[in-house]
Amino acid sequence: MKKYELEPLSNLDPQTQTKIDSFTKIVRLKKGEIPFSNGELLKYFYIVLKGRLKTYQINLTTNKEQTIFILREGDMFDTMILLDSKPHDVLYEALEDSELIQMPIQNVRELLATSKEFNQKIFPYIAKQMRDLEELATDLSLYSTYERLVKLLIQNLDPTNLSKYKLINNLSHTELAKLLGTVRHVVERHLKQLKLSKAIDTKNKNIKILDTKKLLEKINLL
Repeated sequence: MKKYELEPLSNLDPQTQTKIDSFTKIVRLKKGEIPFSNGELLKYFYIVLKGRLKTYQINLTTNKEQTIFILREGDMFDTMILLDSKPHDVLYEALEDSELIQMPIQNVRELLATSKEFNQKIFPYIAKQMRDLEELATDLSLYSTYERLVKLLIQNLDPTNLSKYKLINNLSHTELAKLLGTVRHVVERHLKQLKLSKAIDTKNKNIKILDTKKLLEKINLL
């Protein structure tokens, strides 16, 4: 199997790289597929090679969904199970046709125990996930849906914010709503307001920012 120019599998020492190549395989998902049943994530660890998936939780009484992460190229899961070996009550769905690198989770744990290089790549990623979760909790608690949407639009432009940069490109309004913890018609109302103010323009699933200054003013960052 070839080397992957993909964190955390790139630029490792040859011995570690050969070891990883011996137990990795490619898994392909179709758009809309909901994978990983029957405790599969207790057995395998995944890195996104291509495409996008969402990880989310759902209230079975109200059917309300909250998207926790949108996973893209280079993202890893499930890091919680990797560290504590306990089931994680989340669901996954492929937002588009995707390819994943599948690795037996026990082999990944052995790498954590033996490879300093691998640790130096994976632990900063886990720390980033923790910061993103903290930001999600803070946003849901302290900001209105309108403010959260504006903030997400601004972050989507920032190439230094890799977890949010181009995150929402081509997402449906329904998926945007799940990411923001609301419902589709609320997102559509806010987008209409922003469009009327000439801060943005929308076409199909694409949102184009016309005036960043106006957006910043709407959440008091100017």
